[in-house]
Amino acid sequence: MPLTGLKALHRLVPAVLILFFVVSLFCAPSFAEEELNDLNRVIKIAGDHNYPPYEYLDQDGLPTGYNIELSQAIARVMGMEINIQLATWGEVRQALEKGDVDILMGMAHTEERLDEVNFSTPHAKVHQAIWVRKNNTEIQTVADLAGREVIVMKGSVMHDFMLENEIAADLFMVQTLADALNLLATGRHDCALVAKLPGEYLLSESGLDNIQPIARPLVAQDYGFAVKKGNHALLAQFDEGLSLLKKSGEYRRIHDKWLGVLQPNDGVPWANIIRYGSLVLGPLLLVLLIFVLWSRTLRKQVALRTTELEREVAERKRAAKELQVRQKQLLHADKMTSLGILVSGVAHEINNPNGLIQLSLPQLKKTYSDIEPLLEKHFKENGDFQLGWFNYSRMRKEIPNMLQEMLESSNRIKRTVEELKDFARRDDSGLNDKVELNKVITSALRLVGNTLHKATANFSAEYAPDLPDFRGNGHRIEQVVVNLILNACQALTSTNQAIKVKTYVSEDGLMVVMDLEDEGCGLDEETLARITDPFFTTKRETGGTGLGLSISDGIVKDHQGRLEFSSQPDRGMQVHMYLPIYEEQ
Repeated sequence: MPLTGLKALHRLVPAVLILFFVVSLFCAPSFAEEELNDLNRVIKIAGDHNYPPYEYLDQDGLPTGYNIELSQAIARVMGMEINIQLATWGEVRQALEKGDVDILMGMAHTEERLDEVNFSTPHAKVHQAIWVRKNNTEIQTVADLAGREVIVMKGSVMHDFMLENEIAADLFMVQTLADALNLLATGRHDCALVAKLPGEYLLSESGLDNIQPIARPLVAQDYGFAVKKGNHALLAQFDEGLSLLKKSGEYRRIHDKWLGVLQPNDGVPWANIIRYGSLVLGPLLLVLLIFVLWSRTLRKQVALRTTELEREVAERKRAAKELQVRQKQLLHADKMTSLGILVSGVAHEINNPNGLIQLSLPQLKKTYSDIEPLLEKHFKENGDFQLGWFNYSRMRKEIPNMLQEMLESSNRIKRTVEELKDFARRDDSGLNDKVELNKVITSALRLVGNTLHKATANFSAEYAPDLPDFRGNGHRIEQVVVNLILNACQALTSTNQAIKVKTYVSEDGLMVVMDLEDEGCGLDEETLARITDPFFTTKRETGGTGLGLSISDGIVKDHQGRLEFSSQPDRGMQVHMYLPIYEEQ
């Protein structure tokens, strides 16, 4: 190295150290100014599991590549929470079409795909190429593909290209680009259509040396994010995030890192180091020693500050989640209060006219019974005659049925109104009795014994001995148990399916617990979340009002207890009822 170069190096090292120190001092506090963005929904992003360098799985099976890092950077600047999923290209396209994922992080722009998706601002350019074996000089352009055996990835943009342009070639489908290159390298078929840059990456990893792309790209296509047709709001978020990254220079750094010119690593110039090392070794070791001591001190300070920030972040997250829970609870309580007032008024307005109906229908039924002989006599002597809009020969059968159906419907209205009144009449008065849970369950089983025996031949009850009493009202808890058992019976699809009841004391020793398990049809997660909502029912066609479990949940909460439900479709349901143990006050 020339002497002037050594002098320049001596001047450069202290300057770099000073600059690093100043930047560290001014940048370190900025961590405290970062704010957390809490999104209500996780954005599901999908991509190809073997499309390097854009998106692929590394040696540890983790997603990596240009699209991965770019998506994570956009999520960071936009405050979004994302979930990245990689699979075969055909699977991710189907997932987007079905709505299982929200956005694809990389898709080539074509006019034909605009019927299915909306594209973001392009963030890259993909050059498609024709790959051939090195001894093949016959294929140079698209026209040369006619009559050839061409390998393409199923569902890829080149698959669409061949079909849309109606090129008369024999297509051989594969699942990944790596499969296409490997198949071509084994000597099978004439060529493969693979993007140039991914092909070079796959070639270097697989060690294939007998295939190559033709020099001239087949087509150059814009490449960017894609959402299902019409999802403009999500697309706007990613476009805005991409714009912010471009302004900050982050996009250029990511682009150059993954899509820049690949240069071979020639190794460390050990000869030059040995030649000039003796001239700079002494001063450099001294500088390194100072730097190590200073760096170690700075690292400790950064670690302490990082720990404080992590603790602060955790506290903010916890406070934010707790605030959301409280807000939801307040909103729900307000809705329930308004609903209770509305229900009371509606129940009163319905009860009065329905009472008149119930009073009049038996009288009408008795009246028809008295005049029926006269009508029959007239029918036999004079033949058929019109009664109302129909002939008597028809109405003689219909009128008794109509009166009976009206009376049953009126009774159903009465039962519904009573349930509404029970729902609105929520209070905690008269809940200080000392009650045995086992006796309450036994009494409830006697009430529903006939229904239970018809529903299942496999019922079992396991009562905990010396179970402590609970504080509350035995009749109201009996109503809850009856309701839960009837629901379990209605969930069974065969008498061979079982229903099991079990009582015990909770692990903390503060509650007595009743477990009720059935092997019926079960519920999915969405339905299970709404099971105690007023007027929500899966049995509307069979007369369900959607108030049974809501009332039961309210009764248990009035007892300072809780109901917990767990279920899966076709795997039955488990209900856990917790009630506080009686303690002398």
